[in-house]
Amino acid sequence: MFFTAVLMVLVVVLVSCRRSEPVHSPLPSSSADKVDFSNISVLPEHAYGQDSDSGRTGEQAALAAFVRNKLQGPYGIFTNLIETGQDGESAAGHEVLSESASLLLRYDVLSGQPQRFDEDWQTAKQTFDMDTGFSYRYSPKPDKRYPVNAAVDDLRIIRSLYEAGKAFDREDYTRLADDYSRRFLKYNVQDGYMVDFYDDQTGERNSFITLCYIDLKTLALMPDSPDQQKLLSQMAEIASGGYISDDFPFYHTRYDYRKKAYLTESVNTVESMLTILALSEVHLERPASIAFIKEKVKAGELYGKYSFKGDPATDIQSTALYAIAAMIGSTIGDRELYEASIGRMQAYQIPAGQGSLAGAFADAASGQAYSFDNLTALLAYQY
Repeated sequence: MFFTAVLMVLVVVLVSCRRSEPVHSPLPSSSADKVDFSNISVLPEHAYGQDSDSGRTGEQAALAAFVRNKLQGPYGIFTNLIETGQDGESAAGHEVLSESASLLLRYDVLSGQPQRFDEDWQTAKQTFDMDTGFSYRYSPKPDKRYPVNAAVDDLRIIRSLYEAGKAFDREDYTRLADDYSRRFLKYNVQDGYMVDFYDDQTGERNSFITLCYIDLKTLALMPDSPDQQKLLSQMAEIASGGYISDDFPFYHTRYDYRKKAYLTESVNTVESMLTILALSEVHLERPASIAFIKEKVKAGELYGKYSFKGDPATDIQSTALYAIAAMIGSTIGDRELYEASIGRMQAYQIPAGQGSLAGAFADAASGQAYSFDNLTALLAYQY
C-alpha cells in the first residue's frame, strides 16, 4: 500500500472531490484552543520499540536489511519491489516517493543512525527538492520529477530534520528545518489554512485539505510567529471537527474550504488512523477512537475500509494498519496497544530463511513488496 501516490495525482484527487458527498458541519469549538503548542517535545515522548527487552531485534534487523538491500536504489526507496512501467497516474515499481524518503529519514533518527540519516537526506534532497517544496514523485526511467508536492510528506521531512537536530546535536539540521518550514508556510498555506499541494510550474494550490495531512506537531515545531499560531488554531479545529461520531469514532477524509464542508466517499482506515495519530501527538485524541482501535486490534479485525456505521466495507487488512496502531499506542503511552499492534503486524512479516523476501512485509506468491507497508513497519519497530 502506498498512500501519497494515490492521493496526490491531481486528476484523481479532483475527480474524487467532485464525487464526494459534502457533510456540512460547522467547525465546533473544541479543546484545540487549549493546547499548549509551545510545549511539544521534538522527539517522541515514549519509545517502547527501543526497549532492550522488546524481543524483536532480529525481526527489525531482517526488515532493515531487506529495505536497504532490496528496496533502496540510487534515488531512494522503490515504491514496489517489482518493476513496472513508469508512466501511470500512480507511482509504481521503481519510481520513488517523497513519502518513502520521509519515513526512512524518521527511522534513521529514531534508530540513532546519524551517518545513515545524512546519506539518506542528501539523496532525498537531490531527488525531490524544488524551489517551492519537495516533489512527491520521481520517475527514473523518463527522468521526470513531478512538479507537485504533498504537504504531509514535506512536513514529515521537516519533522525528521528537527528530530535529527535534537537527537544528533546538529544545529545545521535545525536551521534547515526552519528554512524549509518558512518555504512550506509560503507555498502550502494561505490565510492561515493548509492545502494539500502546490504546483511548482503553474503556481496553483488546491482548495481543500486532506485531514491526515494536518501534522500539527510539525507545524508546532516551526519558527514561532503570529501566522503560525493562527495556522495551528485553525488546522487543529478542522482536524478535530472531522470526527464522525462516538458510534463510529473515525474521521472524515477532507475539508473543502469553498464549500465549508467535510467530503468523504468512504472511510479509509489508514487515513483516519493517521489523523488520530497526528491528533494524539498534541494530546487531542478522542478516547472513543482509542477504544475502537484497541478493540479491533485485540480481535485482529482492523480492516481497510468501513461504512459510516462502522461496519467493515472490506475484509482486507494490512501491515500499515497495525503499524500505525502501534505508533498511536506508543504516542499516548499505552504499552498494551503498542505490543498488541506490533504482534498483529508481525503476522505479515516473512520469516528469516524464507528466500529473497526474508524479513519483508510482502506477498510471497507475487513478490510484491510495497514501500509504505515496509517503512511504516520499520518505523513502528522504533516507536
